Amino acid sequence: MYGMSPTYRRHLRENLAAARYDEARVRRAAIAAAGQMLMEAPALWFRPHRDVVALVKDVQGIDAVFAAQKAGKAILFLTPHMGSFEIAAQYGATQFPLTVLYRRPKAGWLDPLMREGRGRAGLRLVPANFSGVREIFTAIKRGAAVGFLPDQVPGVGEGEWSEFFGRPAYTMTLAAKLAGRDDVACFLAFAKRLPRGAGYALRIRPLGDARIGEKATRRLNRALEELVAECPEQYLWGYNRYKTPAGAKPYSAAV
Repeated sequence: MYGMSPTYRRHLRENLAAARYDEARVRRAAIAAAGQMLMEAPALWFRPHRDVVALVKDVQGIDAVFAAQKAGKAILFLTPHMGSFEIAAQYGATQFPLTVLYRRPKAGWLDPLMREGRGRAGLRLVPANFSGVREIFTAIKRGAAVGFLPDQVPGVGEGEWSEFFGRPAYTMTLAAKLAGRDDVACFLAFAKRLPRGAGYALRIRPLGDARIGEKATRRLNRALEELVAECPEQYLWGYNRYKTPAGAKPYSAAV
């Protein structure tokens, strides 16, 4: 993909350079990680669930999640395009019922496969539209756990421009607003791929406090920047994170 698609290659190199992770070593590792993500998906979707979950060899930070639940908080998991976000959700659903917001793929034939592969026991998928968002709020109201990708480019009217690695990125307001609620405990989570196919290490981090005068979306993006710094070679740098959604005002017109 990197060799054959000039657009993908440009996005990957520009995003790495903007974030100051443009060393050749990181670039090569990021290219390989994107390939690993594509190749591992069928196995994570269609192998027996117990075999998939057994691939998680180490978990850090989950005790804080259990403590927040015990205190009566709903749980918001934000899992960026980093490491294996597929297995992070599947593992989480073994610990507590989990409602996940997802965006239907453009290729219609892929949607039933994706739903079958991701919708394992304890994991409920809801579409990224009005009805899905309503189900997310319903789950939070009853104190359940929900999750979605916070660095996905939202549709028009669902986001605002906010800095991400030094560049304006159209950032979803839903995640930022939910993270600021008193009845919600927010955690960042990613499953790091271990070397030579040895499995995954799940890392869960509480979302840090906002800085004085910091907008909610910038608080979110800053937390993602700090998470990416832990393992920059496994972030999906080829994703077109800085695009302007159809119908949205470009950054230059919005400021």
